[in-house]
Amino acid sequence: MKTFLRNQLERYAQRLGELDFLLSREDIMGDMAQYRLLSREHAEVTQVAGRYARYVQREADLAGAREMLADPDMAEMAQEEIASAEAELLQLEDELQRLLLPKDPDDTRNAFMEIRAGTGGDESALFAGDLTRMYSRYAANVGWKVEVVSENAAELGGYKEIVLRIEGDNVYGTLKFESGGHRVQRVPATETQGRIHTSACTVAVMPEPDETEAIKLNPADLRIDTFRASGAGGQHINKTDSAVRVVHLPTGIVAECQDGRSQHSNKAKALQVLQARIQEKERSERAAKEAALRKGLIGSGDRSDRIRTYNFPQGRLTDHRINLTLYKLLLVMEGDLADVLQAMAHAREAEQLEELEMGAAG
Repeated sequence: MKTFLRNQLERYAQRLGELDFLLSREDIMGDMAQYRLLSREHAEVTQVAGRYARYVQREADLAGAREMLADPDMAEMAQEEIASAEAELLQLEDELQRLLLPKDPDDTRNAFMEIRAGTGGDESALFAGDLTRMYSRYAANVGWKVEVVSENAAELGGYKEIVLRIEGDNVYGTLKFESGGHRVQRVPATETQGRIHTSACTVAVMPEPDETEAIKLNPADLRIDTFRASGAGGQHINKTDSAVRVVHLPTGIVAECQDGRSQHSNKAKALQVLQARIQEKERSERAAKEAALRKGLIGSGDRSDRIRTYNFPQGRLTDHRINLTLYKLLLVMEGDLADVLQAMAHAREAEQLEELEMGAAG
């Protein structure tokens, strides 16, 4: 194990002793807010310190087994113990590295996902529809709930823009690296010459704001319009009477909701999306500043970053940020996204680990 990691883990063991002492004090127990804060830290520190104690124990077991090798009667048993201890130490080191990485408090939140057609006209709108289906299928596979907040359907199918609310465990943490430009290369159904066209969509994933911590919107900064949305017909036509559009005048950011049955619920959802978009604007500005200081391979999640290409003639998906290429595009489009999302998460963990190491060296 690297020295800087070991030093950090030693500090967790020390901190556990401090927290045990603090939580036993009467003045701390009398202050519920402080007590809750320290209890939460105690639970996190206990987990890390416990796994590190196990690591140290297995290191001692490994050293003991190596000494036993010299005894011919014990050699076979020693070999088994060495193999077992080495395998567990590798696993524990990997686990401990992940536990040390800084956590984004938004990772556990639900998310809004906005998919917008870009260059490519009708074909781009159809691709926006395909992406919507892909993410909805993935969500269903992992037990998440998806609802449409607003949609602007295109004439030939698909969407000019659609906003989804996705609810479940760790939604934002899982999907946040999907933000950016998605490019498709394929022969459109309308193409008679069999030529491959390239079109694009942008995806933005935003954590759903916490009602208690969300930025407070000044009513004077808002213009709220109600309108009758032009649904795609059929089942939507009756419930799009009370659509609401909210404009945040200082930034010009707009959000609308047309899917609820009442004007009141549509307004509440539109305000949530608006808050999420304002927070996302602030987040991406911060990320752009950080990216200027150090160019992370994951990028800033900016819409203009082209992150992925879906090449249908070759059945190939390429993520340009981590040079990932998979030849199972049709499965991915059916919602089999686990490999892609996992690869992004691992790349970010490696990046964070590098930052930790540089911080420790600095």
